[in-house]
Amino acid sequence: MATVETTYIGDLRTENIHVQSGTKILTDAPTDNQGRGEAFSPTDLLAVALGTCALTTIAIKTRNNGIDIAGAKCSVTKVMSSAPPRRVAQIDIKFHFPKQYSESEQKLLEEIALTCPVYLSLHPDLVKSVDFGW
Repeated sequence: MATVETTYIGDLRTENIHVQSGTKILTDAPTDNQGRGEAFSPTDLLAVALGTCALTTIAIKTRNNGIDIAGAKCSVTKVMSSAPPRRVAQIDIKFHFPKQYSESEQKLLEEIALTCPVYLSLHPDLVKSVDFGW
């Protein structure tokens, strides 16, 4: 079974339906590449995937060991390469945690984030800059 069904709906826009839940995400080409920029671009979703994967994986791994991360956030910045070919060159993530953590907890949170499935799946040439804010 497919994970997502994608339909090109015209004017550089796609509709993407998550098969299991029915949730929809629209994408638009970005304004710097002939699009309207009225929705996430595919490369925005790549950057979002890294931030959400890191945060979700941290939540999964800390859920049962007494480390509360409720309210944690991250800001994600995507940087496109200025030289051809067109590609994402760098993703910057800045975490904002709701409280102070011990050194051992900080080390654990860092280790989890930097080994999440999306982080490990991205090409090594893609710069991944992660600021935990400690």
